[in-house]
Amino acid sequence: MVLAAGLGTRLRPITYEMPKPMVPVLNRPVMEHIVRLLARHGFTETIANLHWFPRLIEGHFGDGSGFGVELSYSPEEQLLGTSGGVRNAAGFLGDSFLVISGDALTDIDLGAMRAFHESHDGIATLATKRVADTTQFGVAITGSDGRIQGFQEKPEPAEALSDLANCGIYMFRSEIFDFFPAPGSSKAAGEGDPPGFADWAMDVFPALLESDVPFYSHEIDAYWNDIGNLEELRQGNLDALSGAVEVEREGEVVDGFRSGTPAGDEGSLAGPVLLGPGCEIGEDVRIDGPAVIGDGARVGDGCRLREVIALPGAEIAAGSVLIGAIAAKRG
Repeated sequence: MVLAAGLGTRLRPITYEMPKPMVPVLNRPVMEHIVRLLARHGFTETIANLHWFPRLIEGHFGDGSGFGVELSYSPEEQLLGTSGGVRNAAGFLGDSFLVISGDALTDIDLGAMRAFHESHDGIATLATKRVADTTQFGVAITGSDGRIQGFQEKPEPAEALSDLANCGIYMFRSEIFDFFPAPGSSKAAGEGDPPGFADWAMDVFPALLESDVPFYSHEIDAYWNDIGNLEELRQGNLDALSGAVEVEREGEVVDGFRSGTPAGDEGSLAGPVLLGPGCEIGEDVRIDGPAVIGDGARVGDGCRLREVIALPGAEIAAGSVLIGAIAAKRG
């Protein structure tokens, strides 16, 4: 199951116009990178929950056949929470299943995670990764055997009992649904939330700990970026361009120095710069990479850009000087 229903509030104003899973990394929606990852590892029967701009996701992916999967959808008229949306799709999910965020960037080895999940008798496996700054993540506290003993939510370094961030990538056995809160009794639900609302961190995982049910951490060293804010989106694009994460790209990479076309008269591109299909670069433009110019983006005459991410359709006015910026299409 691909989680794709969130509002992406920390990526505003971009997510005023699109759902977070459709935000581009190397000119492809970040969810497309996740779906292609699933296909590569044999997770071809897939469902995605939808809420915010659902038609944009359905319009891009269709039935999933163009991306190597069979994709169906679980719409949520009201958001059901991080685990409530999974319970809502329980009829689709089998005896053992994967849940992965559709709005994070990763090249995790899902085959290795599946092998670990099948090697123990726990009800769940959580992908975790060591992080330098625990204040940005929920962290898992584990025993020497990897069994999860507790959690901390964004602890200060001096108080952190672990540096293993919860990546939001889970493998479950179907018995997990026995530990969901009864409808209407979620500890995380607020006023106006539907009865089926439920949350992993507030409801399900505490129930496992209270019942002494074993579940485990699978530590990864793969790339993982939850694209939690604009800076992480920018960094994710630059990391993907540099090859730090294995994803497919859309467009032509100019690597090194190049003058003239397509940068116009007396312009130059110092790579790596990814030029998306149909982008237009004006005259006397200087772009210093790493940088991404999105599909159909327009860079006006005389611009000076350094480490800039221009999203598809963006228009950068003539004479602009941008450093470390994200440029998006005006609504």
